[in-house]
Amino acid sequence: MDRMERPADHALPDYADRVLTWAEAVPPGRVLTYGDIAALVAEGGPRQVGRVMATYGAAVPWWRVVRADGLPLPGGERRALEHYRAEGTPLRDVVPGSPSRVDMRRARWQPDPGQGPDAAEPRD
Repeated sequence: MDRMERPADHALPDYADRVLTWAEAVPPGRVLTYGDIAALVAEGGPRQVGRVMATYGAAVPWWRVVRADGLPLPGGERRALEHYRAEGTPLRDVVPGSPSRVDMRRARWQPDPGQGPDAAEPRD
Protein backbone atom coordinates (compact mmCIF):
# COMPACT_ATOMS: atom_id res chain seq x y z
CA MET A 1 0.00 0.00 0.00
CA ASP A 2 1.32 3.44 -0.88
CA ARG A 3 1.15 5.90 1.96
CA MET A 4 0.17 9.45 1.18
CA GLU A 5 3.05 11.88 1.41
CA ARG A 6 3.35 13.75 4.68
CA PRO A 7 5.73 16.67 5.09
CA ALA A 8 9.12 15.30 6.16
CA ASP A 9 9.85 18.32 8.33
CA HIS A 10 6.66 17.88 10.35
CA ALA A 11 7.18 15.25 13.01
CA LEU A 12 3.94 13.62 14.13
CA PRO A 13 3.40 12.24 17.59
CA ASP A 14 3.49 8.42 17.50
CA TYR A 15 -0.21 8.12 18.39
CA ALA A 16 -1.20 10.51 15.59
CA ASP A 17 0.95 8.60 13.10
CA ARG A 18 -0.72 5.31 14.03
CA VAL A 19 -4.22 6.84 13.72
CA LEU A 20 -3.44 8.39 10.34
CA THR A 21 -1.86 5.15 9.10
CA TRP A 22 -5.16 3.35 9.77
CA ALA A 23 -7.16 6.17 8.16
CA GLU A 24 -4.98 5.80 5.04
CA ALA A 25 -5.54 2.03 5.02
CA VAL A 26 -9.34 2.24 4.66
CA PRO A 27 -10.18 1.19 1.09
CA PRO A 28 -12.24 3.47 -1.19
CA GLY A 29 -15.96 2.95 -0.65
CA ARG A 30 -15.46 1.71 2.92
CA VAL A 31 -15.31 3.44 6.32
CA LEU A 32 -14.14 2.99 9.89
CA THR A 33 -15.52 4.79 12.93
CA TYR A 34 -13.45 6.87 15.30
CA GLY A 35 -13.95 4.09 17.86
CA ASP A 36 -12.85 1.43 15.36
CA ILE A 37 -9.55 3.21 14.86
CA ALA A 38 -9.07 3.67 18.60
CA ALA A 39 -9.54 -0.10 19.03
CA LEU A 40 -7.12 -0.86 16.18
CA VAL A 41 -4.36 1.31 17.65
CA ALA A 42 -5.24 -0.06 21.11
CA GLU A 43 -5.00 3.36 22.71
CA GLY A 44 -7.29 6.28 23.39
CA GLY A 45 -10.91 6.46 22.37
CA PRO A 46 -13.13 8.03 19.71
CA ARG A 47 -12.53 11.57 20.98
CA GLN A 48 -8.77 11.18 20.85
CA VAL A 49 -8.98 9.81 17.31
CA GLY A 50 -11.28 12.70 16.37
CA ARG A 51 -8.75 15.14 17.78
CA VAL A 52 -5.96 13.61 15.70
CA MET A 53 -8.15 13.70 12.58
CA ALA A 54 -9.08 17.35 13.22
CA THR A 55 -5.46 18.36 13.83
CA TYR A 56 -3.55 16.26 11.31
CA GLY A 57 -6.08 14.49 9.09
CA ALA A 58 -6.28 16.83 6.09
CA ALA A 59 -3.62 14.83 4.20
CA VAL A 60 -5.43 11.48 4.55
CA PRO A 61 -8.86 10.30 3.31
CA TRP A 62 -10.63 11.85 6.33
CA TRP A 63 -14.09 11.18 4.84
CA ARG A 64 -13.53 7.45 5.41
CA VAL A 65 -13.54 7.99 9.20
CA VAL A 66 -17.06 8.61 10.49
CA ARG A 67 -19.13 8.68 13.64
CA ALA A 68 -20.72 5.39 14.73
CA ASP A 69 -24.10 6.60 13.42
CA GLY A 70 -22.65 7.01 9.91
CA LEU A 71 -22.51 10.79 9.87
CA PRO A 72 -19.35 12.34 8.42
CA LEU A 73 -17.20 15.05 9.93
CA PRO A 74 -19.45 17.95 11.03
CA GLY A 75 -18.96 20.86 8.67
CA GLY A 76 -17.50 18.61 5.98
CA GLU A 77 -20.68 16.78 5.04
CA ARG A 78 -20.97 18.20 1.52
CA ARG A 79 -17.34 17.44 0.63
CA ALA A 80 -17.59 13.99 2.20
CA LEU A 81 -20.75 13.23 0.22
CA GLU A 82 -18.90 14.09 -3.01
CA HIS A 83 -16.18 11.58 -2.07
CA TYR A 84 -18.73 8.93 -1.07
CA ARG A 85 -20.53 9.22 -4.39
CA ALA A 86 -17.26 9.11 -6.36
CA GLU A 87 -16.08 6.02 -4.44
CA GLY A 88 -19.43 4.21 -4.42
CA THR A 89 -19.72 4.22 -0.62
CA PRO A 90 -23.11 2.77 0.42
CA LEU A 91 -25.35 5.57 1.74
CA ARG A 92 -28.78 5.78 3.29
CA ASP A 93 -31.20 8.59 4.07
CA VAL A 94 -32.70 8.36 7.53
CA VAL A 95 -35.50 10.77 6.67
CA PRO A 96 -36.10 12.09 3.15
CA GLY A 97 -34.49 15.50 2.91
CA SER A 98 -32.12 14.86 5.83
CA PRO A 99 -28.35 14.57 5.40
CA SER A 100 -27.21 11.28 3.91
CA ARG A 101 -25.42 8.88 6.20
CA VAL A 102 -23.05 6.09 5.43
CA ASP A 103 -24.82 2.73 5.54
CA MET A 104 -22.63 1.31 8.29
CA ARG A 105 -23.84 -2.26 7.85
CA ARG A 106 -22.63 -2.31 4.25
CA ALA A 107 -19.72 0.17 4.29
CA ARG A 108 -17.88 -0.63 7.52
CA TRP A 109 -14.47 -2.10 6.76
CA GLN A 110 -13.36 -5.14 8.75
CA PRO A 111 -9.56 -5.39 8.61
CA ASP A 112 -7.99 -8.73 9.47
CA PRO A 113 -7.57 -8.99 13.26
CA GLY A 114 -4.02 -8.45 14.45
CA GLN A 115 -2.81 -7.26 11.06
CA GLY A 116 -1.53 -3.71 10.86
CA PRO A 117 -2.41 -1.52 7.89
CA ASP A 118 1.05 -1.87 6.39
CA ALA A 119 1.92 -5.38 7.59
CA ALA A 120 2.76 -6.46 4.03
CA GLU A 121 5.27 -3.63 3.62
CA PRO A 122 8.90 -4.28 4.56
CA ARG A 123 10.09 -2.45 7.65
CA ASP A 124 13.38 -0.53 7.72
